[in-house]
Amino acid sequence: MPNWFSRMMGAPQETKAAPQTLMALTAMADPSWSRRGFVSLASQGFMRNPVVYRCVRMIAEAANRVPLVVDEGGRRLSEHPLLTLLARPNARLAGSELLEQVYAYLQTAGNAYLEAGMVDGEVKAIYGLRPDRLRVNLGRDGYPLGYGYTAGGRTRQLRLDTAPVAELLHLTLFHPLDDHYGMAPLEAAAQSLDIHNAAAEWNKALLDNAARPSGALVYSAEGQLTEAQFTRLKAELESGFSGARNAGRPMVLEGGLDWRAMALSPAEMDFIELKHTAAREIALAFGVPPMLLGIPGDNTYSNLVEANRAFWRTTVMPLVRRVADDLGGWLGPGFGDVALVPDFDGIEALAEERGQLWARVGAAEFLSDDEKRRMLGIGS
Repeated sequence: MPNWFSRMMGAPQETKAAPQTLMALTAMADPSWSRRGFVSLASQGFMRNPVVYRCVRMIAEAANRVPLVVDEGGRRLSEHPLLTLLARPNARLAGSELLEQVYAYLQTAGNAYLEAGMVDGEVKAIYGLRPDRLRVNLGRDGYPLGYGYTAGGRTRQLRLDTAPVAELLHLTLFHPLDDHYGMAPLEAAAQSLDIHNAAAEWNKALLDNAARPSGALVYSAEGQLTEAQFTRLKAELESGFSGARNAGRPMVLEGGLDWRAMALSPAEMDFIELKHTAAREIALAFGVPPMLLGIPGDNTYSNLVEANRAFWRTTVMPLVRRVADDLGGWLGPGFGDVALVPDFDGIEALAEERGQLWARVGAAEFLSDDEKRRMLGIGS
């Protein structure tokens, strides 16, 4: 052991019949989970974990590829004042950047907020707001009256009763236990995120310290450690050789001490497979097929084309439709009560399904041409 043990061995000893003292250095403790607030999850997940980062980026970038068109009385328009506003919502951001923020915030916070810049009752700009800076203001009936936005030490109020367009749009994902705020996929994946990060930290510590398994020190000299020696040895071992930061830190044993491994080795615990399992669970929470992330061991889909099609059909399309509905319901009254609808016709991953739909509708001789156009969403 280091010099502190040699100095400690000079203390008087109690001689007892038992020749050995066995002391375990590690014990099973309750798991330590990260905090579940948005800031903690965003920093531990999106900013530190490559699986979370890639899932969020894939969803936001794919959803942002879908163009939105205006539906006015059943006619789909690709040119309209509302689309002009969405193409350049403010002086700082393009429309694609703003929508990418919306999609990403929904995945990481479960909430996304858009503020309308009003001039003489008309919407002239749209701004994205950070979810952790807004708090709902409730009325006596429990329904929101508005929101307080805090930034730079100041709080300003955004109202929901302005006409024809409310000052703020709050988009949420379903939360079963909250009336006003949404729940993000990242929150559902929080435990798997902690496991994935902890495995990475443990492996890094083992690499830094030339890994050694946990175990016990056996004191095999004559006599037995006194209570003071035992307490001091245990305290210094726990502070100097336990925890992920000290994983595998080498020890020098002296004075009748012997090391006996008691825990599984890193190879036996198979941290690599543990990380892959956690990564698959994270991808599952976000709705991204693990095959698209390059995570081994997933054979849910026969090929990448099928996995990509499932990703669009089950994750991206529902998200885009929901955002389009919310945006249209919010901004539509200020632009002649129009609606916003996504146009999936140009998406390569959905081309095969779209072609099959066109073939089935085209072969339906009992439908008129106008009915076929309406079914295909191309108007009359």
